[in-house]
Amino acid sequence: MTQEKSVNFTVHNIYMKDISFEAPNSPEVFTMEWNPKLDFDIEMGRVALENDLYEVVMAITVTVAIAPSKEAAQQTNPTAEQKAKDKTAFLVEVKQAGIFLLQGTTDEKQLDYILSTTAPTILFPYAREAISSLVTKGGFPQLIIPPMNFEAMYQQHVAQQQEEAAEATH
Repeated sequence: MTQEKSVNFTVHNIYMKDISFEAPNSPEVFTMEWNPKLDFDIEMGRVALENDLYEVVMAITVTVAIAPSKEAAQQTNPTAEQKAKDKTAFLVEVKQAGIFLLQGTTDEKQLDYILSTTAPTILFPYAREAISSLVTKGGFPQLIIPPMNFEAMYQQHVAQQQEEAAEATH
């Protein structure tokens, strides 16, 4: 009878590593019709520390731009290039981080799976709240980023890697 080794995953610390809010076109954007275009990017990184500790960093960048309304473009008589250009309302960058203890696994796939799914699932609500708070404090309408399924994202990433590996061998 073999005894299965149990995996211990514990949150050691959660913290904000970096945060930035910019409203480069204020106050002009506050006079424009609010028709936002959202651009959202998320990146994950991790570093092995000592004694089975890992730092996981979730970097989220949110950019919201608005296009000048047709009426406003006609009133101010801008050039054609200016008419077509969206104005950045705001840019938020957040690096939400955590230190996690992960013991009981030497399997690289299991380690990758836990640090790519469980850790971001824990960090994401903190990052969402920070982004929402910064946007509101910046004078803009509330921005609520929908929940994300890191399990599905991980599975998609693994499938994509397998597909690329298969193509490389042919």
